[in-house]
Formats: sequence, C-alpha cells, structure tokens
Amino acid sequence: MSFKKHLTWPLVFCAANFAFADTLQLKDSAAVTGKILAEKPDSVVVDVGYTVLVVPRNEILGITKTSGTMSATAPSALPMDEASQFYTPGVAGSSAQNVQDMVKQLGQAVVQVRTPEGLGSGFFVNPDGYLITNFHVIEGETEISVEVYSQNDGQLDRETYRQVRIIAINKFHDLALLHIEDKNAPKFKYITLGSSDALNVGDSVFAIGSPMGLERTVTEGILSTKTRELEGELYLQTTAQINPGNSGGPLFNMAGEVVGITNMKILFGEGLGFAIPVELVKNFLDHRDAFAYSTDNPNNPYRYLAPPTVTVEKAPQK
Repeated sequence: MSFKKHLTWPLVFCAANFAFADTLQLKDSAAVTGKILAEKPDSVVVDVGYTVLVVPRNEILGITKTSGTMSATAPSALPMDEASQFYTPGVAGSSAQNVQDMVKQLGQAVVQVRTPEGLGSGFFVNPDGYLITNFHVIEGETEISVEVYSQNDGQLDRETYRQVRIIAINKFHDLALLHIEDKNAPKFKYITLGSSDALNVGDSVFAIGSPMGLERTVTEGILSTKTRELEGELYLQTTAQINPGNSGGPLFNMAGEVVGITNMKILFGEGLGFAIPVELVKNFLDHRDAFAYSTDNPNNPYRYLAPPTVTVEKAPQK
C-alpha cells in the first residue's frame, strides 16, 4: 500500500509552468532553467515544470535569478487587466494581525464543498463566485453544492448553492476551480493570495475549513518546513491540525493572506499536515484556460484545439 493511501483523501497532482524562471549555469556549457524552490549548502532544488531537480552545488558555476518570480508582488503571466481582476495578490510586507480578528474578516470567504460522496472545503478568489478547492474533493462528481456561511447578529446563516460548474481542473496538483451560477447569487467575500516563498520555517500559520463537516473550524500552528517532498512534489508542512473535510481550504499567514491549500495529513500522527504552495494556485489561475474542464471528456483536464484541416489539390489530368 502506497504512502498516499494513508492520507486523508486520495490525491492526484500535476507539474506547473512558470512565467518567469531562474537559470543555473552548469559545467560543460549546460544550463537548467526553472523556478528555484530551495537553496541548500550542498544542492539547489529547481522546479523545471514537469519535475523537480536537485542539482549538486559542485556542478553549478553560477545562478542567474530573474526579478519576476511568481510571488505576491510579481506580475502575472496574463495581462494585468485580466489576471488582477480574477484574483487579488497580497501586498508584500503586510503587517501581522490577531487571528480572532482575521477569522471574523475571512470566515465568510471560506466555504464547504459537498458532493454525494463526501465533502471538503474551499474559498472564493473573487466576488463573482469563483472558488478554489482540491480536485480530489470533486473527482468523478457532477452534482456539487457549495455552502456559504455568514455571521448576522451573532447567528451563523447558511446558504446552499446548487448550480455549481467545474471551470478548470489540475488533477496532478490536486486543484479545481469552480463557479457558482445560481441566478440569485450575490457578490461574495473573497480572499487575497499571498506568497509561500516569503514564509520562513517557524512562522505562525492558521487554517479555516470543515474537518469532519464541522464548518468554520479554525486551527493554528507553525510552518514546519517549506520543502517537504512527497512522491516527487514539494509541500508546505504545518503543525496546524488538518483532518478529512479540511481538503481544499486555505492556509493563511498572519497577514490573512492565503499561502497554501490544505490537502492531506499523515493519519497515524499529529501535527503532520500538508498544503499545496499558493504559487502553484496562482499559476493554475493564471493559466486556467489550459486546464479548462470539458464535459465531453471529464477525465481530461486539458483542452486541445482541433487539428488544422488539410486541403489536397488534385493534379490536373492529362
């Protein structure tokens, strides 16, 4: 039985393409171009899009870093008028706040995603009803509902939306983009996307989700590591408690910005939760057309263009 079978939910993942890349100059005039995930005394970890490479230091002649890394203050791959309207990036250097105050501000943007087979969490990335969750929460499902919670005069009001469409899926990185299409849906509270690159090990983080169906549950902890490798993928590891039902929910920094998407834990241990770095989420949203969900082929996260037609001219007869 594989390691993933011991996690909270069955998971699937994918490789990302980055709009900006760093370059490692290697011996023998070779080079590696990708996103530097970690720099260690004896090696450098680089995401090249389809896999993660660990390059020994003694093979590196020099490193060229671009100013445009995928961070909270960096420009996105899409034109600013399109990408900036779809989600809001965090502001570098935002001040830390009290968790209790942030939960009051952010709680309405965190939702519960339900299917006939189970439930998970999610959160809005803009006011127009677009929300992020894990792919494994809605995998194989067509009947999806989203429960939104709001506090009114000390009471928790619950609204269920049933006209939910799958917009895009990245099954290998365990991400899904959904859209609420109920006619009477209002403008929704949404959350800004920060930067996991700006985090340091030991920083405080907190999660909001629906573990075991208990909506708006808040758990707090620290970032244990930024580069926990599990079967070829790098995750944020946190001591914030993650349980079945948290999947797809946000992991926040102390400025109230999303830094990760909680998606799994080790069952036979405590304080061993994992989250997808938010940089992968922003890349997924920036390139959502490349991951567009097709009802013609629900198992395929990619949309392929029709092949060009070929016109064959007959040779004139003699």
